[in-house]
Amino acid sequence: MPTIVVEVMPKAELLDPQGKAVAGALGRLGKTRFTSVRLGKRFEITVEGHVDDAVLAEVRELADTVLSNSVIEDVVGIHVLEAPAGETH
Repeated sequence: MPTIVVEVMPKAELLDPQGKAVAGALGRLGKTRFTSVRLGKRFEITVEGHVDDAVLAEVRELADTVLSNSVIEDVVGIHVLEAPAGETH
């Protein structure tokens, strides 16, 4: 069964306190090469049957209305992961 992945990130102009905390932790661990971290969300939606344009449109609508808060977040990616050959659920 294919899985649709939806990725959501905070809007670029907003502060990301969780990302800032992770960046600070990296610095304390001596990982000074990394100067910024932003945290987002990843949703994996398993689909029964074939993924066509109608299914992707429905997922886009869900991403915009349920999975993200359009005031503070952007949907930055929607893509399909096909199940590996021979995999069954």
